[in-house]
Amino acid sequence: MGCAVNGPGEAAGADLGVSLGRGRAHLFKRGKIVRTVPEDQIVEAVLEAIETWEEEEPAPETPA
Repeated sequence: MGCAVNGPGEAAGADLGVSLGRGRAHLFKRGKIVRTVPEDQIVEAVLEAIETWEEEEPAPETPA
């Protein structure tokens, strides 16, 4: 989704987000960091997050 500086803000509104920097990636779920992985494991980590996705609660609705 973004770099380590802007990524957390950009990921705040996403169900799943990724920010990259300094050889690692942060994975976000609904704006919260759920995992940090080395850059060579980013693709696998994102695919795993998608495959094991569980809906805990409905995403907040945005006003129209």
